[in-house]
Order: sequence, then structure tokens, then C-alpha cells
Amino acid sequence: MEKVKVYRNSDIKAIYAFIPPGHRHVRFMVEAGEEVMIFQEATVAGLVRAYAMTALHPVNKGIVLRAGRIPSPPRKQDFAEYQVLEETLGEEALKEIEARLEKLGITYT
Repeated sequence: MEKVKVYRNSDIKAIYAFIPPGHRHVRFMVEAGEEVMIFQEATVAGLVRAYAMTALHPVNKGIVLRAGRIPSPPRKQDFAEYQVLEETLGEEALKEIEARLEKLGITYT
């Protein structure tokens, strides 16, 4: 079975944003108890898009983004080769999310 961990806001001890020497894109380091997670900018951009397409959208209540490789072109300059892209929206996304949570043995948190 897959390992699942739900992070509550109270679990997060610190969030750091930084550009490593020799790089141009931001990394994010999240400290949660004894765990440290580092996310690349493209991952956080996907999270922001998913957030905007659900929380800020007047109708949409769900979205599924999937990882994929984008060749250049059509990928914009300075964008990562691997991105999470919008695949499913709305009711279909909610059905997929519910099925995935059920398979993991998780109820809505």
C-alpha cells in the first residue's frame, strides 16, 4: 500500500524559498516536524494553478493535473521540461479524486 501523509497547517514549521547558486529557478523547502521536503519551482507553479482553478474559479470544484514532458518547442523558454498539466476539470475531476482517495483508504480531510 502507498504511504500517505496529510499535512495540517499546524504541522508546518517553516517554509523557505531560495534560488540555489548557479540556478535561475526558485526552490521551496518545507519543514514539517522531522521531515524536510524540497520542491522545484515547476511543482509549486502546478500547485498554484490547481489552487487558482478551484478556489478562485466561480464554478469549478476540482482539477487533476498530470506529470508530462513538454518538448521545446512548444515549451516556453526557461520552463522546465517536465510539468504537471491540467488534464481533467469539474465533476469528472471530482469523480477521479474521490476514486483515488477511496483506493488509498482516505476520507476527505
